[in-house]
Amino acid sequence: MKARKIGAALAGAAVALTLAACGSGDASGSGGGEEPYIAIVSKGFQHQFWQAVKKGAEQEAQKRGARITFVGPATEQEVEEQMNMLTNALAKQPDAIGFAALDSRAAAPLLNQAQSSDIPVIAFDSGVESDIPATTVATDNKAAAAEAAKQLSERLGGEGKVALVVHDQTSLSGTDRRDGFVEWMKENAPGITVLDPQYGGGDQLESTNITKSILSANPDLDGIYASNEGSAIGVIKGVQEAGRDDVTIVGFDSGTAQIEAIKDGRMAGAVTQNPIGMGEQLVDAALKALDGQQLPKAIDTSFYWYDKDNIDDPKIREVLYE
Repeated sequence: MKARKIGAALAGAAVALTLAACGSGDASGSGGGEEPYIAIVSKGFQHQFWQAVKKGAEQEAQKRGARITFVGPATEQEVEEQMNMLTNALAKQPDAIGFAALDSRAAAPLLNQAQSSDIPVIAFDSGVESDIPATTVATDNKAAAAEAAKQLSERLGGEGKVALVVHDQTSLSGTDRRDGFVEWMKENAPGITVLDPQYGGGDQLESTNITKSILSANPDLDGIYASNEGSAIGVIKGVQEAGRDDVTIVGFDSGTAQIEAIKDGRMAGAVTQNPIGMGEQLVDAALKALDGQQLPKAIDTSFYWYDKDNIDDPKIREVLYE
């Protein structure tokens, strides 16, 4: 459906339904293959966060009479595999692409290919260093990381030593969640010493080992910030295995393991995104781009701080994805 408008497709679908009347036409009104196809390439597939994004995208696609595919590498360190997935997605000639970059620069040639083929690109979760995407559907990661820094500082009374375990330094979500935390601490908590960030690739085992190494080298450590689901689970395990239940942990995302850790006190709290809403808005933005609508440069999918005091609030429960 490249270069065709969604409105035209819906009009055609309506005619098809009228002609089918008592026949066996597709109830979605897709007109026998005229439904728009959106190929979504995620940063990963293993974390509950990505499964929630997928669920939101599927829900919106079904509601809007579109079709999606959703793929992602086994871990968030496999940049080359993600590039292969994006290459394969483009080969299917989709009407639009949804793309969450592991490396904000590596995909440039493929994004150029999408542009030359008239395939609109919607960036999500992590933007890319390019003007090609029609918009970026994502959390304001710097602001969210600043909130995590504020919460950790308050729990430490504005004094102490803290560490960061960050999922990567190649994606914009990784750098923004690092910089937002560090910058807030520098500007607002002069009594807190922030160690250099360590990078665990969002992998639980690697983040566990990094955490234990940090604790071994810094017996006076007071707190740790973890920048995504895999990092947070690894930090929780590392602190537990090191026998350091005096260390205050704050994190990002809200999978089952984190929710349980917050409820039982092993983790102070975390920032949760709205992954189902992100998936819904990704599909909505793709359909608007196909319909020729002008999109804002960024679509903010919001974030929320949650801890044991508000975890059962209905507003918070809606965005947790255990």
